[in-house]
Amino acid sequence: MSIHSKLSKGEIALSYSIKKAAVLGSGVMGSGIAAHLANIGIPTLLLDIVPRELTPEEQAKGLALEDKAVRNRLSSQALQGLLKQKPAPLTKKDNLALIEAGNMEDDLKRLSDVDWIIEVVVERLDIKQQVFAKIDQYRKPGSIVSSNTSGISVEAMAEGRSEDFQKHFLGTHFFNPPRYLKLLEVIPTKQTDAKVLEFMKVFGEDVLGKGVVLAKDTPNFIGNRIGTYGLLVAVDIMKKGGYSVGEVDSVTGPLIGRPKSATFRTLDVVGLDTFIHVANNVYDKVEGEEKKAFEVPSFMKKMLENGWLGSKSGQGFFLKKGKEILELDPETFEYIERKKLKAPSLELAKQVKGTANKMKALVYAEDKAGSLLWNIMAPVFVYSAELTGVIADDIVSIDRAMKWGFGWSKGPFETWDAIGVEKSVKKMEAEGLKVPAWVKEMLDKGFTSFYKEENGTVFYYQNGEYHAAAQNPKIIDLASLKKQGKVIKENTGASLIDVGDGVALLEFHSKSNAIGIDIVQMINFSVDEVEKNYKGLVIGNQGKNFCVGANLAMMLMEAQDDNFFELDMVIRQFQNAMMKIKYSSKPVVTAPFQMTVGGGAEVCLPSAHIQATMETYMGLVEVGVGLLPGGGGNKELYIKHLKNMPNGVEFDLQKVANKVFESIALAKVSMSGEEARLNNFLSEADGISVNPDHQLYDAKQAVLNLHESGYHAPIRKKVPVVGETGYATLLLGAQSMLLSGYISEHDLKIAKKVAYVISGGKVPYGTEVDEQYLLDLEREAFLSLIAEPKTQQRMQYMLVKGKPLRN
Repeated sequence: MSIHSKLSKGEIALSYSIKKAAVLGSGVMGSGIAAHLANIGIPTLLLDIVPRELTPEEQAKGLALEDKAVRNRLSSQALQGLLKQKPAPLTKKDNLALIEAGNMEDDLKRLSDVDWIIEVVVERLDIKQQVFAKIDQYRKPGSIVSSNTSGISVEAMAEGRSEDFQKHFLGTHFFNPPRYLKLLEVIPTKQTDAKVLEFMKVFGEDVLGKGVVLAKDTPNFIGNRIGTYGLLVAVDIMKKGGYSVGEVDSVTGPLIGRPKSATFRTLDVVGLDTFIHVANNVYDKVEGEEKKAFEVPSFMKKMLENGWLGSKSGQGFFLKKGKEILELDPETFEYIERKKLKAPSLELAKQVKGTANKMKALVYAEDKAGSLLWNIMAPVFVYSAELTGVIADDIVSIDRAMKWGFGWSKGPFETWDAIGVEKSVKKMEAEGLKVPAWVKEMLDKGFTSFYKEENGTVFYYQNGEYHAAAQNPKIIDLASLKKQGKVIKENTGASLIDVGDGVALLEFHSKSNAIGIDIVQMINFSVDEVEKNYKGLVIGNQGKNFCVGANLAMMLMEAQDDNFFELDMVIRQFQNAMMKIKYSSKPVVTAPFQMTVGGGAEVCLPSAHIQATMETYMGLVEVGVGLLPGGGGNKELYIKHLKNMPNGVEFDLQKVANKVFESIALAKVSMSGEEARLNNFLSEADGISVNPDHQLYDAKQAVLNLHESGYHAPIRKKVPVVGETGYATLLLGAQSMLLSGYISEHDLKIAKKVAYVISGGKVPYGTEVDEQYLLDLEREAFLSLIAEPKTQQRMQYMLVKGKPLRN
């Protein structure tokens, strides 16, 4: 992997190349970083210490301490652990081959072959300094060295090292798990070469796919400094206000734009031992009131002594007993029934749209919920303002760190804006909270918010004026483009937006991006408009998921009302729209991410190119609600499998049909973009964006590349099918599963329909049929299944419970 970049001023050209890396330390974090490097194709050497004792298993095998298998034991075990961890650190199991196990005695000389060395050993300065002294002996000049420390001084680690080492040394703090969490804090020292820092920022964003924030060399940097403080404030308010663990968690999660794990469930996931270590790191390095704020409460120390660390020990602030989840009473140390906070403001907040409006309604409420949230949030706002310029250069870096590292929907300053800076400052001062002088100066100048937006550009306040927030040119912000008047046409379900350079983008924005008639109409309009006036079309959005399928509630309602003529028409329209995408004279590129299932996958399969992300979870899952794909998904997945067969090589048509049948009948969903490629939802020519923020840019470039290479619509071809004999073969497996009790009679009925559609119906093996014939089979099968009472029960159950019913 090589990156070529320039300093921001464009004065010094950079040319660094990271083709091979080494990770020192094979614990959860070290092995996770190695896995992420392997996911993006960088061969990595994973080293750990040499064991001093044999295990009973090694003794039984007759191994000695000198044997390589023993000396590499820790890193080898870590590699095997990568295959078992959930969520999976590897995007596909084959990536493990890119990581080589070794040890820090025999293999240090091999550091001369790598371009980036990442230290991830125990969080002790003396040990890290010893490791870096050894690295300095073996690294090649110009290679980059970094520490994944979560809070130890980066400057102190580099003391005594060679000049070349110090120029190429910095902190690169990944958040756990490295594959999934977006934040990468980059911490330079005074000696770090500006070219190295700039390169690592670009490399972090473009190659590692991270959101990079530059942090100063202070205790716990940005994310953990603010995050730990906020959690300790919540613990303090819980005790002082007489709230329970469950009550705090019931209002500090999605209600205020935080993750579902809220406060105490987050601590359970992180691990109390890890949290206390991080809190103590700040406690040991600060003074006065701040030191007091980072003092871990005695009941948490007792939990640590008891080994009640959270998820990894089986109990922490919560304990699962059977299906019931109990909460800890910190006073009695007994587990009691989990409580939820009840207050009038919480009921009112449910009726308010938007997280920002909910927060504004809640924090000023004069009830238990309002008091709790105000007393948790206000100190975090003040603390973040006090540390601006200390832990980071600007408020943008602090906000991004909290969003990207802790899953907040808004950072502290964005949240402060949302509740009203003027009003909140008056309340803070009335209660004796000391608001930093620069915030009051901002208000005195007549500036009432930390951020403002003009013509789609975001500005942030600093030193008496607003500055434009730096944005990577590879980020296309659809909300900003819409504000700039770039909407070509829109309806309730979708918008067609001009994204520049002759490319249009169709954005879904219905509830859950579910496909209804409004989206189908916009697909038809968009393809027509693009064929007349644009170079091509991107179908993408910036919602939570690309698309979770068709509008299930609408279809169930029509079926229950026996409106099968209406349903037939809707399915025909959807099928026709998918064919319009496929045979458009201009390239249509789809940009799926996160959940891309059912109808979402059906939109992607016929497109000229798919630009997925590393985290694209794609599958045809309709059997889960008693149906089968109705928009051409069976046909397109089958054709995609056929296309992925090597040219000129004879293949078994039955094996292709078997694989497609298995994928649809078992509702298989890929757990990554790479796995979607292995499952033939993506072809080798389709792309995967490592950085999800760059996906729409990459999709737009794909459109332009197809246009410039003289794109033509595909030629309509007939499709060879396995026919009646193939249908019988497909059913054998399903019938044996029924006899074994693995599936129900209704599951078998669905499987028969799927098999009939994929096999091509009552025709001889090898018959070539046209696509419309297969679409008609699919539509008829869909309509027959949706008329079934048991299918309607499954649909109802999914809508109410959010999980499949097996009936």
